[in-house]
Amino acid sequence: MHIEFTQADESHIEELVELVNSAYRGDSSKAGWTTEADLLDGQRVDEDGLLADIERENSVILIAEDDDTGKLLGCVHLENQNGKCYLGMLTVDPTLQNKGIGKMLINESEAFAHFWGCTHLYMTVISVRSELIKFYEKEGFRQTGEKKPFPYGDERFGIPKVNNLEFVVLERKLS
Repeated sequence: MHIEFTQADESHIEELVELVNSAYRGDSSKAGWTTEADLLDGQRVDEDGLLADIERENSVILIAEDDDTGKLLGCVHLENQNGKCYLGMLTVDPTLQNKGIGKMLINESEAFAHFWGCTHLYMTVISVRSELIKFYEKEGFRQTGEKKPFPYGDERFGIPKVNNLEFVVLERKLS
């Protein structure tokens, strides 16, 4: 498999919705370790939200494709926010997780952030996702101590199955 990284455009939206939702919600997500199926029902993303991410200034969705088959393997959303690069929606096909694709997407994200002149990558992670937080800490991210509320009542982000969800902010200084 040869992986190529490119920027998503409108032609990728349907496939991105399927990939991201399959990696985070429902039974298909349980094939990988990034599932949020025990915490949230509903969708993780929708077409309108992804299109807005693609069209917004200083915002891109990077995709990882198998250059031989054209299959979408993973993606990540990046947004330049005043010299810091927000990294979100890091997704790898659940059947291909633990093969280094997520780490490659993080490395591509860092290169893109450098291109923008950013000094840091940062992200938000649901606080109870301890295995995911540990993964990011191994990749050089550190918890900032900042917390953000979960958007309860906004089903665009899913339907909570548990109470007291919140986000922690993780950050990594770029080398």
